[in-house]
Amino acid sequence: MATIAIYSLKGGVGKSTLAVNLAWCAATLSSRRTLLWDLDPQAASSWMLGEDGGGERAHAVFSRHISPSRLIRVTTTERLDLLPADASLRDLNHLFRALAKKRRLARLLGELGDHDRVVLDCPPGLTETADQVARAADLIVVPVVPSALSERAWEEVDRHLGGRTRTMPVHVMVDRRRALHAEALTRHPDWPVIPMASVVESAATRRRPVGHVAPRSPAALAVADLWKRIEKRLA
Repeated sequence: MATIAIYSLKGGVGKSTLAVNLAWCAATLSSRRTLLWDLDPQAASSWMLGEDGGGERAHAVFSRHISPSRLIRVTTTERLDLLPADASLRDLNHLFRALAKKRRLARLLGELGDHDRVVLDCPPGLTETADQVARAADLIVVPVVPSALSERAWEEVDRHLGGRTRTMPVHVMVDRRRALHAEALTRHPDWPVIPMASVVESAATRRRPVGHVAPRSPAALAVADLWKRIEKRLA
């Protein structure tokens, strides 16, 4: 089993959308038994995969009051399961500090032996949860909008991780017609690029991955290419 975390210091960079689409690629394009574990209390990726919310039990997995397997849901995509988030995760950082178990997330992941790939949709910020993710993940994918603030946030993430975990920055929401975006792509020509596309928002509104809704669209092809790069890094 390999764990891929989708993480950003900033919110609003399409993190959850990217997590859902990469998990779909793992299950569909690579035929991997895949689990998307939503750690963000906003539960956006859970909603996109058909979970309508309700209840506050997600935090109980970390206090070991509930086994993770009891909360796993089957999605409409073959080989793709979901461990949904809910509002109880708003206190996850406090719980991690109270438990004083620096590898709690890593140990819980070790109990999920039925999956080939686990994709973590992480909440933003340099938090205790982020440190848990850094200890647990095999690869951290960091979506970066081509802007000065977003690039600065990436540099802070890279500095904070300090080589503890392999990272893969990805330019997202890219509009090549904009001069600032074109300049950012020139500075980082080796970074994968996910274009700005209305089909991505449309697919999310329909609660479907873009590869399902528009498999030949530039956005779907870009996500598929990113997944191939991820698999190559994991290998």
